[in-house]
Amino acid sequence: MTLHSVDLRSTGQFPALLLDYLEQKPGLEAFYSIFPTLENAAEAIAQRRSFDPEKRKTLAAALKKQYANLPHQPDFSILEDPNTFTVTTGHQLNIFSGPLYIIYKIVTIIRLAEALKETYPEYNFVPVYWMATEDHDFAEIASFHLFDQTHIWTGEHKGAVGRLNPHELESIIRQLPIKPLLFTKAYLENDTLADAVRCYMHELFGQKGLVCLDADDASLKRHFLPVIQDELLQNSSGKIVSEITSRLNTLGYHTPLNAREINLFYLKDNLRERIIKEEDTFKVVNSDLTFSEKEILSLTAAHPEYFSPNVVLRPLYEEIILPNLAYIGGPSEVPYWMQLKGVFDHFGVPFPMLIPRNFALYLNNKQHQKARKLGIKTEELFLDEVALRKLYIERHSEHQLDLEDQKDAFERVFEEILAKAVAVEPTMHGAVKAEQTRLMHSLRHLEKRISKAEEHHHESAITQLLALKNKLFPNGTAQERYDNLLNFYIDDPRFIDKLFNAFDPLDFRYNVLLEE
Repeated sequence: MTLHSVDLRSTGQFPALLLDYLEQKPGLEAFYSIFPTLENAAEAIAQRRSFDPEKRKTLAAALKKQYANLPHQPDFSILEDPNTFTVTTGHQLNIFSGPLYIIYKIVTIIRLAEALKETYPEYNFVPVYWMATEDHDFAEIASFHLFDQTHIWTGEHKGAVGRLNPHELESIIRQLPIKPLLFTKAYLENDTLADAVRCYMHELFGQKGLVCLDADDASLKRHFLPVIQDELLQNSSGKIVSEITSRLNTLGYHTPLNAREINLFYLKDNLRERIIKEEDTFKVVNSDLTFSEKEILSLTAAHPEYFSPNVVLRPLYEEIILPNLAYIGGPSEVPYWMQLKGVFDHFGVPFPMLIPRNFALYLNNKQHQKARKLGIKTEELFLDEVALRKLYIERHSEHQLDLEDQKDAFERVFEEILAKAVAVEPTMHGAVKAEQTRLMHSLRHLEKRISKAEEHHHESAITQLLALKNKLFPNGTAQERYDNLLNFYIDDPRFIDKLFNAFDPLDFRYNVLLEE
């Protein structure tokens, strides 16, 4: 397999805030802390050297408990060592691992941990997958695409998805053309979706040092208690995020994150609903639960696990309980983390290096050869269908298809006509210009008809080209955001190994992986 790298900006797939951050555009320094390089990681390490030893003990104990039923467990005691740090990514518990980019996230953090260890051998670096077990958006995790079919986990499901029963997925397993033992074992031998995801991720990446963390844990939440109480009483995070968002918007950036007054959910059993405050009463929406200030503060002290951070506070919770150096996120995650820098400053928590995950487009041998035969460069595959079609015709036509020379000639003729006409009668200026516009419109129409006629001569090749485009960008969506791991892993068990060989976590370009 060969690797071809494409500039992110040229793909047209990424937000301006991410691209400008990666180019270290002046004016954005206030929205992040340490720009991610191996050299700059020394500063991040220095910031985290004072990480609370008690938090390390809690973290190690929680992980040991969560991994109790898995073979070949990691040595979690290493997390109690003050010279050990983490690099983290997070994602929802999409069934059957979801779209490819979730796998890309995992590979990126593992490769980053390896690169840091090579650069700073005196320290330890643990790649952590933060499982979004508390998330309650069931629809976002309940489907995946395999071999041109969409499989959906149906039914009514409420509450934190990590607590759902994965045995329900047996009906989908029966429908699959192949029975992937990896997922069959994970889903049918575990009682919660969180345990099932940890099981298959451990099978895939455990030997590479990956640790999967479920932060839906009372002992871990206790370290988050001061933030929970501040959020209920002072509403600090929402105010800070609103101010930062306004500053970014003033700079011309679209921001993906909207903060609420209270950025917490109430989480118990199969209930995860927003907490709101009306006058002096705290209420849990879509329920009959209400609390006075005294009652809710008492509840936070007794059961901090009943309080679940939303997207605004989840990153802060992560950095409070992990000795973390870097967060690896997608093209929307990095920008929304930049909206949170002030929240971290307010609570005195170090802000991690923000690193976009590795992005990739994979062409198997047949697809690679097809692109070569059609004379299409890898970076051109990112063009939309209209531009791709036009490019192919321009490149392969034996004729000049545009009428630019003729349009220029007519422009000169009309300049002469205009001069003669207004010399006779100045009011004829508008009439001449109207005729010129009409003629130019006719020429553009003829130009399109000529191109269409030429396109017809290349119909077979263009059909093949657009079929290739649609296969690599199904329904106009990037392959990595649509296709499932099994589309590649079943035919090529070394697929993940190839990702490890290709990905560089600090090379911020799009990877096009070409199978020879």
